[in-house]
Amino acid sequence: MIKPITFKAFAITNEIDLNKIAIYCGIPKKFTWEEPLILKSDLLETTLKQKVDSSQQVQIFSFGSIVFINFTDSTEILDILIFLQSFEKDINLNDFDRYSDDYCLHVRESEELELNDEFVVVPAFENYYPELISTVLAKSVALEKTEEQLGTILDKLENMVDRLEKGKLRIGNKELARTTAKIVRHEYNTLSYIMILDKPDITWTSSTAGDFYDKMFEFFELNDRYKILKSKTEILYSIMDGFSNISHSIRGLFVEWIIVLLIVFEIILTLLELAGVIHKG
Repeated sequence: MIKPITFKAFAITNEIDLNKIAIYCGIPKKFTWEEPLILKSDLLETTLKQKVDSSQQVQIFSFGSIVFINFTDSTEILDILIFLQSFEKDINLNDFDRYSDDYCLHVRESEELELNDEFVVVPAFENYYPELISTVLAKSVALEKTEEQLGTILDKLENMVDRLEKGKLRIGNKELARTTAKIVRHEYNTLSYIMILDKPDITWTSSTAGDFYDKMFEFFELNDRYKILKSKTEILYSIMDGFSNISHSIRGLFVEWIIVLLIVFEIILTLLELAGVIHKG
């Protein structure tokens, strides 16, 4: 019987440059967004500067997630994160497990495929299982991170709505620009960079791999969560358009009042000049 394979996934930042790490590790390959950089065997031993079990590996994803396979020592995990921090300075080591998930793969010959919140059971081991499970977990924790960031943006908009309700109608261009930039960044991180709908290459060449990935994908509700985030993003844009229109209308009204006051002032000056001429006459 094959020992259970454990997975620990973390979303530690928004982006990781895999090619910088690959160059440092001497990996002669150009990485694209669709594939993880995998550290195992000699590469893992070089990074940790100690012997590692042959079953251990680390899968690093460009969208800021990392998955540790068969790691039980928290010190080893921290050492890898310190190594990654030398490439991505914004990794917060004090809060690295804020967005995380643990999972396990069991191989039991007498049983059929079974999925639940803590583990998956398969009747036979396939080499693609670790990559597919890691990919789903990596996307799931990255979505969790983005979902919380969306909550922060919604809180900001709620404050702006409260100000409108209190009659404070003016919203500065800088504030509008900053909030819009956060929404655009959220959309980029979620809809573009995490690439929720993209599948690993093995799923296109192996129907069994594709079926397994689809079942994992559906169980973790990645598609539903993606749709909810996309819908909320569209709502955010709609709200920002409303704020922008209100702000521009107020500015336009202000300019119109200035023009009216200038016209009135000019009329008064003209009348005063006429009065002076009549008085002299």
